[in-house]
Amino acid sequence: MTTPPAPQPPVPPTFQARYFDGLTSRERVASVHATLTHLHVQSDGLEVSFALNDVTIEPPLSGHRRVLKLPGRARLETDDDAAVSALERQLRRNTGLSLVRRLEARPLVALASLVFMLLFLAGFVRYGLPALASGAASVTPLAVLSTLDAETVNAIDARYLKPTHLSTARQKALTREFAAMAKEQGGPYTYRLLFRDGGDLVGANAFALPGGTVFMTDQLVSLARDDRELLGVLAHELGHVRHRHAMRQIYQSVGLTLAFSVVAGDVTSAASVAAAVPALLLTSGYSREAETQADDDAGRWLMQRYGATTPLQDILRRLIEQDDDRPTSGVLDLLASHPGEQQRLAHLRAIQKNWKTTAP
Repeated sequence: MTTPPAPQPPVPPTFQARYFDGLTSRERVASVHATLTHLHVQSDGLEVSFALNDVTIEPPLSGHRRVLKLPGRARLETDDDAAVSALERQLRRNTGLSLVRRLEARPLVALASLVFMLLFLAGFVRYGLPALASGAASVTPLAVLSTLDAETVNAIDARYLKPTHLSTARQKALTREFAAMAKEQGGPYTYRLLFRDGGDLVGANAFALPGGTVFMTDQLVSLARDDRELLGVLAHELGHVRHRHAMRQIYQSVGLTLAFSVVAGDVTSAASVAAAVPALLLTSGYSREAETQADDDAGRWLMQRYGATTPLQDILRRLIEQDDDRPTSGVLDLLASHPGEQQRLAHLRAIQKNWKTTAP
């Protein structure tokens, strides 16, 4: 049986190059030969050698000569990319750039790769990031949510809202109704209702913080024809709390690295997130899916309590009319943070129409 010959080591490359000694600007045409340990340069009686460990092979740039940096600021420049590439393989240099070089040599493949990358990024932003944010929101500890609420209340009061002008009796009456609703809904959250004057900036508004704190402005209370309308709005906000929509929105905005720190219970990170919460809750809209979930919860509660979703429909219509009448609409209003009001009204009508049980 014939023994196959042993594999031979690759033949070290030989190539022509321009040699610069680093002392003058003179350019020499040189012959370059590489051995397993050294690089030998010959040119017009000049013969120098350099240890390969002291030679730096510059990464390739499309349309440019290959450059080898030598000790003493000397260098070689050559158009023989194949020879330099062979030397790179021999020395295992710039191995991570092989894909880049192949793409540069194939423009259509590079373009297709770029399109694929853009589509991947768009898909991640559209589907992957919300999914990761939703997962992080669902496992955020309640203690962290409470910290976020406390920090956010201070930030909102300092910048956006003023003390309420509602009478103590009015506040107590609405708080009792809210507490009864929250008890019916259940869950581990510490619900509380805070009344504030929204002024011209916030106006008629209600919004929930991640841990169960709900703000309602004096302007929204004044806009309502009866308490059923206000309770419909509050039921909607409690839906956002239960589904952790605010935390999803926050995590998508602040980034997943900080989100994972918060999930792990890092109170310092939670305080950092709290600084961004007011602007996010007041100026950024929830997704249509989140709005539909919250309206589903509010619709069910209204149907069970009153047999109709019209209380929430009515106050939403009034908010739309008020928004249209204002020459310069405030950016911080209930509709600005809850997009698609006409779709919401249609959905609430559908809930009422399709309700199959008898309200108590």
